[in-house]
Amino acid sequence: MDSTKHPDLRDLSTTNGLPVAPSLSDALISGSPRMPGLVDRRLIVICAYAFAIALVTSVIALFLVNLISLITNLAFYQRVSLQSVEPAGNALGPLVVFVPVIGGLIVGLMARYGSKAIRGHGIPEAMEQVLSNESIIPARLTFLKPVSAAISIGTGGPFGAEGPIIASGGAFGSLVGQILKTTAHERKTLLAAGAAAGMTAIFGSPVSAVILTIELLVFEYRPRSFVPIAIAAASAATLRIALFGASPAFSLSTVAPPTGVEMLVYLAEGILLGFASIGVTKLVYWIEDQFEKLPIHWMWWPAIGGVVVGMVGYWFPNTMGVGYENIDKLLAGTLPMKFVAVFCFMKLVSWSVSLGTGTSGGTLAPLFTIGGGVGLIFAEAVNGWFPALAVSPGVAALVGMAAIFAGASRAMLASVLFAFETTRQPWAILPLLIGCTAAYVISCLRMKTSIMTEKISRRGIRVPGEYGADPLSQVTIRDVATKKVTSFNTDETIQSAWEKLSSGEPQFHHQGYPVLDAHGEPVGVFTYKDLIKSRQSEKKTVRDLVTRAPVIVSDNASLAVARDKLVQERIGRLLVVHSNGKLLGILTRTDVLRAYSLNLSAETTREAKLRLRTPRGRVRNSKQPISPGDKEP
Repeated sequence: MDSTKHPDLRDLSTTNGLPVAPSLSDALISGSPRMPGLVDRRLIVICAYAFAIALVTSVIALFLVNLISLITNLAFYQRVSLQSVEPAGNALGPLVVFVPVIGGLIVGLMARYGSKAIRGHGIPEAMEQVLSNESIIPARLTFLKPVSAAISIGTGGPFGAEGPIIASGGAFGSLVGQILKTTAHERKTLLAAGAAAGMTAIFGSPVSAVILTIELLVFEYRPRSFVPIAIAAASAATLRIALFGASPAFSLSTVAPPTGVEMLVYLAEGILLGFASIGVTKLVYWIEDQFEKLPIHWMWWPAIGGVVVGMVGYWFPNTMGVGYENIDKLLAGTLPMKFVAVFCFMKLVSWSVSLGTGTSGGTLAPLFTIGGGVGLIFAEAVNGWFPALAVSPGVAALVGMAAIFAGASRAMLASVLFAFETTRQPWAILPLLIGCTAAYVISCLRMKTSIMTEKISRRGIRVPGEYGADPLSQVTIRDVATKKVTSFNTDETIQSAWEKLSSGEPQFHHQGYPVLDAHGEPVGVFTYKDLIKSRQSEKKTVRDLVTRAPVIVSDNASLAVARDKLVQERIGRLLVVHSNGKLLGILTRTDVLRAYSLNLSAETTREAKLRLRTPRGRVRNSKQPISPGDKEP
């Protein structure tokens, strides 16, 4: 055999040496299991693409931040400047009401005549393209999304910049994947890499950016996905240090190790924020439903929402704009509680109405503001009732911020890590973990969808809620395949084969039968249906019934490999061979389904392995199937 044609055949063999049957080398290569190596040369190429995407996305993030500052200065201070300012210091008086209205009108026009896809807060729209459109995002969104978001936020919209830049980075990653020759999965990875780079460029949170894209965009944890995303996030974080500095996004005083009682307090706070996240999510979509009922075109909705934003902003100027300074003030824990309560309520009104209109803006910063306020009030109440506990207002605010986002978005681990990375307080991890977990559980129990998935779920798109190891990849074909196989030789006549299949004997009750040559090596398969069509041809042999080369798998491959082959080849059975090329057995779709049913049984059957006796000596029933809707005791 030509060793240059199959240079890796020796590596793919399960024994020392090559298979005895060289004619089956191609089939054995295709039927062998995937090697333990989890990366290949193609992954290195995708990582290079991700690195380039991260650099460009970081520049887009810088452009977005500067554009927001420019528009804010123009709209509220009538000056041309890139200085970072908040709308709260303006001197427009009642005229401030018109600024968000004008911004909303411009965004509405851009959405109607530019791209409707700029509407929304970015992440759900990216999820929709991943799940239903092979991660193909129109190229114009790379420009339109950050510009529309800058106009919306710069004219007083109560949003953060993170959602739009995540969408913009994702759009650019998708664009690169469309220009280059990539698979749909590689394009999804590049989209997620752009999104992770965008989030990192704004907040300097590379780890949480990677986890967020895994939880909300790629829905898997495999090297082919997270390695390029991690490269992109790390690259964006490095560039951010050069562009924005190395200081954390938010300031928080040093956090002391929590006590057991404090952890119980943060658990209770997480439960409270879980219900709050449900209320916020339902409020946003209720408002969106009300706008859907209006007898006017959706293009005008952002301008109508701008009226509410402007009126709230006139009385509470701090509710307008990005509001990252508000988060710092909440974490400091020095604001009066009455002010915090009113301010957070008005922020909720302004943000939910504006987001419900379909304008362009993010959700993370507003949710952090609202959750931080609730956490701060909760800490004040606990300290008032139990002064000895001395719960830290800053930590309670931080837990509130992360917990409400965990409950609303269902990105629990990303929420914990994001709050940690943006404050860099290691002892905050424990309160964050218990609070976010509690909020996540409450949200999952009481709400079917999240603030990220409700919109696309209404469009009939099913969003994965979890990811895990493929159970079929853990089962070897030799453990499932039928070993006692009835086969036919190539020189056996069709008439003889027909007589055997008509005999009624148990071994001839199958639908497909392997055909072996004189050396006992498989040459193909014929079915009972094939035999019926040709049984009048008495001079022909069963070799004439074989219409294609044998589709085989190695006996030490996994069932996941077999399943993929059955789908790719559009057949109902595979020949299983040993490394020496000899037929070992046959594997059918029914065998694969039977193996999968064992995994389902493991998930749905309760069984006590240690059998306990009652005082009367009777043995308790040790096995109990879980019926649909049944709950754990």
